[in-house]
Amino acid sequence: MNGYSLLEHTLRNILRSINPLDEDWSMRFQLIDELRAMVENIESLRGATVEPFGSFVSNLFTRWGDLDISIELPNGSYISSAGKKYKLSLLEDVRKALKAKGGCRKLQFITNARVPILKFQGNYNISCDISINNLSGQMKSKILYWINMIDGRFRDMVLLVKEWAKAHNINDSKAGTLNSYSLSLLVVFHFQTCVPAILPPLKEIYPGNMVDDLTGVRASAEKFIEETCATNINRLILNKSRAINKSSLSELFISFIAKFCDISSKASAQGISPFTGQWEDIEGNMRWLPKTYTIFVEDPFEQPANAARGVSSKQLTRIAEAFRRTHFMLISSNQNQNEVISTLVKPHVSKFVARTPAGNQNNYSRNGLRPQVQAQRAIKPPLQVQHQLQAQRAIPPPMRAQHQLHAQRAVLPPIQAQIQLQAQRPVYPPFQAHRLQDKRVDRNQNSSAQRPTQANRVQTQPIWRPKSDR
Repeated sequence: MNGYSLLEHTLRNILRSINPLDEDWSMRFQLIDELRAMVENIESLRGATVEPFGSFVSNLFTRWGDLDISIELPNGSYISSAGKKYKLSLLEDVRKALKAKGGCRKLQFITNARVPILKFQGNYNISCDISINNLSGQMKSKILYWINMIDGRFRDMVLLVKEWAKAHNINDSKAGTLNSYSLSLLVVFHFQTCVPAILPPLKEIYPGNMVDDLTGVRASAEKFIEETCATNINRLILNKSRAINKSSLSELFISFIAKFCDISSKASAQGISPFTGQWEDIEGNMRWLPKTYTIFVEDPFEQPANAARGVSSKQLTRIAEAFRRTHFMLISSNQNQNEVISTLVKPHVSKFVARTPAGNQNNYSRNGLRPQVQAQRAIKPPLQVQHQLQAQRAIPPPMRAQHQLHAQRAVLPPIQAQIQLQAQRPVYPPFQAHRLQDKRVDRNQNSSAQRPTQANRVQTQPIWRPKSDR
């Protein structure tokens, strides 16, 4: 088996090992339910909702992934806002409630962060980060989910890159290295700059500054963002003249590692802009000046914010060294599978990675597991949890709809398929846990009316489709 075949084979085995199992979905849903019940009993948060975001919503989490939670304050139909001091006060109330409830470990209150966070490890050994009114985080997560619909290799690469970064201890913003969001943006940037490009500049998916558009009536703001992304993603996918990148996962991974081997020297003069899809000179870029960061990875949805602002100069040297060491190993002619695995994942993960004989590598296809294996390893909550979530109007299972959409090669199915999807899963598009305006009891009016029936909720849920289909 040559180097590329060995790496391809190993990467596929790693993906099979780190993909969430049914119980991983179930445990996270149970933890969300427990947090909802707890928040309902906190007087200062009466009427607030508990809404997940981050890698769980974007479907970029592994079996050991964290869970990000936003507690959204009630503000009628309008997007709520709260000052940092008020958010800290509310998180302190949550901290007291968690301590009184018991069962929480490693409780940590991060007050000096740009977004105050309450961290803890709850039941099921799941690490959880709680913030207040993080609607922008929810929307960023959904856009990353939609980006994956353009090419499924994006999700595979993000999972592999994050595991690799953890193995080299460069995935911890508190320690001065890269956070998971900036790693995802590096993968986006790599897919934009490989030849031929797999992803477009993100300004072609959402041309504005998404965070600036999250104002006013929440449903209207979200609908505008969703329809804009849908129209542009559909246009991209249906473009027959677009060159198709046929690189294998191993080729993409090696070229990703090679691209950032000189990141420590390059970062002094250029920044990474997924919004424009290219390296940008820092000198003369008025959005990024004065240069106060070691490395600049622009947040394409919150320009000119730096998603890698926590990286220190000392740790950037370590990050570049990790890229160089990995690249040297991957192109080495005398590599072996155990060495590759130990380079790509931590020891506690490597024991789950199957050392399958080389002859079995035909079980893999270029873009993932073969269909029969995908059917066995479908990434979705168990059926019981699906029914429970539909009844609660919580997060619908993501991958089933995604497979249907991939089969049609469009982000949005035709109207007939939309009707079928709505019948199977009332909430569409995916991860509309926050869209509760047609379900919430209007606490400001002290309404005692019962919630609408499920049938009524389906009828009032807007169909998400390009303007050209309306």
